[in-house]
Order: sequence, then structure tokens, then C-alpha cells
Amino acid sequence: MLPDTPGHPGRWWHALGDGRVQCDLCPRNCQLHPWQRGACFVRAHADEGMVLTTYGRSSGFCLDPIEKKPLNHFLPGTSVLSFGTAGCNLSCKFCQNWDISRARSMDRLMVPVGPADIARAAQQCQADSVAYTYNDPVIFAEYAIDTAYACRAHGIRNVAVTAAYMHPAPAREFFPVMDAANVDLKAFSDSFYHRLCGGRLQPVLDMLAYIRHDTMCWLEITTLLIPGQNDSVAELSQLSRWVAEELGQDVPLHFSAFHPDWKMQDLPATPHATLRLARQIAHDAGLHHVYLGNVHDAEAGTTRCSHCRHPLIVRDWYQIRHYDLDPQGRCPRCQTPLSGRYLPQLGRAGKAFGPRRIPVHFSHQPHP
Repeated sequence: MLPDTPGHPGRWWHALGDGRVQCDLCPRNCQLHPWQRGACFVRAHADEGMVLTTYGRSSGFCLDPIEKKPLNHFLPGTSVLSFGTAGCNLSCKFCQNWDISRARSMDRLMVPVGPADIARAAQQCQADSVAYTYNDPVIFAEYAIDTAYACRAHGIRNVAVTAAYMHPAPAREFFPVMDAANVDLKAFSDSFYHRLCGGRLQPVLDMLAYIRHDTMCWLEITTLLIPGQNDSVAELSQLSRWVAEELGQDVPLHFSAFHPDWKMQDLPATPHATLRLARQIAHDAGLHHVYLGNVHDAEAGTTRCSHCRHPLIVRDWYQIRHYDLDPQGRCPRCQTPLSGRYLPQLGRAGKAFGPRRIPVHFSHQPHP
């Protein structure tokens, strides 16, 4: 065991025969000497092999609206119990959660909270789902999978907010227990991934195709538009066409505004005009549901029928102002089904959770 470091037996690794082990969780393929940590900082080579040092240790819990993940076609109006741990297997220079994802001290993590504890808390808080977020759940996959099974035993759904930088074998265990995922597609350029994220594009595209075509996990995609880096008309056109042709026209795509942060504070925020242009390009490529994030734009938050364009869900930030789906999730005007996962009514008991963000503490009985 790593000195003074708690650890849970890790999966997806193999011994190299020279005293090192290789982590087989993600395309980084970290090869670790004894007592060495991987690039994510939370998976390490201990005496017995690979361990996950953040299993059961969270950086915090909050009740959020599901729309904040962002998921616009998955249980609209419901609440989700959100949590994360620390570390990340990408090194994005523009990370907007860098205080968590780039954390190198485990001291910031809360007291241990096991999978069964999280499932019970979600049930007591009347959350309809649990979200693995804040940092990428790929790197705490063992913890996320165990928690997902515990939640399913209580009828609670599971949501992954992830960059999907993962090998196929662990993905075949991870995504089938997730009911929805919002995948952060950083850009449509391998050089962008290499320069600014320390990764590669193709594994992410492969994972998107796997989620969409080989699992029952509902998929939405988010791309943060960074001025001068991934917002050219050519790249946005390529990205949008790929999503429409390879994943389908009904996969929701969110374009989100960049704000200077972490190691890219010398760039300006994304102009609203750039976001609107990106949305138009995606619509022109055939995508039916394109949204804008981190900006106030009611039209770009509205879900419309893909056939008759009737407004079905009108949003103002995370507040649902109008909901007009029938109990089967269809347009009331033309009966076209709206792609996604829906309850027979909006939110819980016909009332949306709203834009609230409520911290949940495990030092006492959780409450909504």
C-alpha cells in the first residue's frame, strides 16, 4: 500500500514483468513503478497492484437541476445528486473545475462516503438520479460503477458527465450502468487535444459511437468554444456533420461559452455571436437539437419538435417556463416523439425542481 494513503483495489491493469504495472483504464496507458501515481494522480501502483486512492472520498455533494449537467432530454425538471472526487486523466489548460480536477492533495476530500450511503442519500433527498461529475468519473470508475449498482437497487438513475477518454474494456462495464451521459467533446481536432488537453481525439470519437450505438445510455454532447482555438467555421462544420452522420440527427449538441480560467486567462470570453453562429452551423448540418450554455439565450435553450418546430420545453437558464409534452413524450400537435428519456409529467409530481443548488452534507441526515 502507498504510505499513509488509503486505497481500494483497482481494476483494468496488468503487470509488465519488470516490477512495473500498466494502467489499462484510459489511452494514457501509464506504466508505474512501485509507489508511483498515474497522470490522473489518483490511480497508483501499490504492493498488491493498482489501487484507486479516492474510492469513497468525495469533494462534495449537491442537489442540482438535471439541466445543469447539461441534459435537456433526460428527465426534464428533476433533481440530481451530484458529486465528484479529485484528479483527471486529461490536462486541459482551460479547465473550469481545475481546483478539483487538478487537485494534488487528498486533504480536501470529505469523510468516507460509500456507494450505499450515496444511494440512501439520493433516496432521502428525493433525487431522481445521481451524477458523477465535477471531475471525470472515468478515473474513479470502480467507485462510480459500485455506486451506480447501489442506486439502481433503489430505482435511482445514473448520469456520467465525462470526457469519455477511456479504453473499450472498462467502458463496457461503465456505460451500461449509466442511464445518461453528457460527453465533453473538446474539439474536432487532434492537434487541439494534443496541445491543450494531453490526449487524442480518436478515442473520444470511438467512445461516442460506442455509447450511441451499443448501449442504452442516453447521450448528449457539449463543446466549450474557445476563441481562436476550436471555433472556426470549418471545424464547427466538421464536428456538426460528424455528429449528424455518425451519431444521428437527434443527439443533442450543446455549445458552451468559454470564460478565462486556469492556464488560459489571456483569452477573451466567447462572444455570443460565435455561439449563435455555431448553433446555426449545427442546424444546417441537420442536427435537430442544438443548445447554448453559459449564456442567457432563451431561444437557444428551448426544445422544439423536430418535425413541426412547436416549442415543447421553454427554458430560462435552468428554469423551465413551459412544458408541452404528452405523457408518452410526444409533441401534442403532430405526435412526433421527442428523442430522450421522459417521465409521464414534468419533474416530480408535475413540478420542476427549479434552478436551485442545495449542498448535501453527510455529517447529519441529508435533507432536500
